[in-house]
Amino acid sequence: MPSEWRYRGRVITADDVASIRQLIAENSGASRRRLSEKLCEAWQWKQANGALRDMVCRGLLLMLHRAGEIELPPIRFQTLNPFVRRTTPAPMLIDTTPITGALQQLRPIELQQVRRTGDEPLFNSLMEQHHYLKYEQPVGEHLKYLAWAQGRPIACLAWSSAPRHLGSRDRYIGWSTEARRRNIRFIAYNTRFLILPKAMTFCYTSLSN
Repeated sequence: MPSEWRYRGRVITADDVASIRQLIAENSGASRRRLSEKLCEAWQWKQANGALRDMVCRGLLLMLHRAGEIELPPIRFQTLNPFVRRTTPAPMLIDTTPITGALQQLRPIELQQVRRTGDEPLFNSLMEQHHYLKYEQPVGEHLKYLAWAQGRPIACLAWSSAPRHLGSRDRYIGWSTEARRRNIRFIAYNTRFLILPKAMTFCYTSLSN
């Protein structure tokens, strides 16, 4: 066995592996999910918002299991991976009448956060129909916004949590490994930006004037 393991920025020692084995032995009837929750609680392994790092912990347990260092209980439930079997968002009809006139006439513009709301399917549909990259389910923390004007959507914006390692970004910021680990949660990426075609006609007309 290696003297230590590294997983997602955490060093796992031989003593840690021994404590995981003991945790599994003391909770012989627990599922893999419950074991990861208990380990997170024992280690106080939490996200910045206080939530347990359950998914990361499960990945660690699986890595040690595959390496033969621990023995996890059999999988009880096989969940479908939404990234493998992704259902294409259904087309949704909206008003596509061209908007023309001065840009100031478009105001007020309202930004609406639509993730986990009734308008999230509309956001997904518009991205699928009009963005050249189509719709992709974001990974990790993310937010989805619709921009509304004159009672209709005119744009879509999506933001996602930042990747842990990105060489060009890290060199530009100039932060140390510890600074990156401490502050990565404050960075968000604009993963999608879409101005709907008829709204683009409005903007182009007003700017050309």
